[in-house]
Amino acid sequence: MMSNQVLLYENLKDQDYADLNAKMKNDALHVIKWAYEQFNDDLVYACSFGAEGIVLIDLISKVKKDAKVVFLDTNVHFDETYELIEQMKKKYPSLRIELKQPEITLEEQADQYGNELWIKNPDLCCKLRKNTPLKSVLSGSKAWLSGLRREQSPTRANTQFVNKDDKFQSIKICPLIHWTWDEIWEYIHLFNLPYNKLHDQGYPSIGCSKCTFPVEEGEDLRAGRWSGSNKTECGLHTK
Repeated sequence: MMSNQVLLYENLKDQDYADLNAKMKNDALHVIKWAYEQFNDDLVYACSFGAEGIVLIDLISKVKKDAKVVFLDTNVHFDETYELIEQMKKKYPSLRIELKQPEITLEEQADQYGNELWIKNPDLCCKLRKNTPLKSVLSGSKAWLSGLRREQSPTRANTQFVNKDDKFQSIKICPLIHWTWDEIWEYIHLFNLPYNKLHDQGYPSIGCSKCTFPVEEGEDLRAGRWSGSNKTECGLHTK
């Protein structure tokens, strides 16, 4: 039986993380229950409302009906994404789903950095519209949940259930690391969950409308993100 003593990021060593992960059952619901036992309202789920996010929200709702869910609203998401968020609010009315806004508007960003920053400097755009807002959210929380899966990309292949997050000075918990893409969709269809209709149009990974494109059959699941550039991550999950 794992201890219910609340973990403090600054007190955990690498071996502590290794020990925690060694004791964790390979079961997403078990990881989620453990996380809320540890952190309760000090745990936030940063959700992109992709297919993994829909599964994770449904699992979370079985453990903590009033969990805090934050969507980083860059103001340049697809209409289909905003429509899905409204569907999820209706399906899970007890969840506290919040759309977190950047500190500056798109107009202010254009004035300061020029038009179409997502083309000229996508890393800076992601910092302004995603990373800085998440840092603000996590400043009042001890840990956060993410829908990362090892199968998604080489940069995520070593993700653990419980991860030391130096970037946000937090603990990042990833219950779905062993799930495959097929298993995600089996769950969605089994429980008839809403999902972003762009998934049916060749978009396996969905981010901002300016930087997300459909992929060809057989391509990497994240090939449509920042297509044509060397960029593969928005920075939320990198050091």
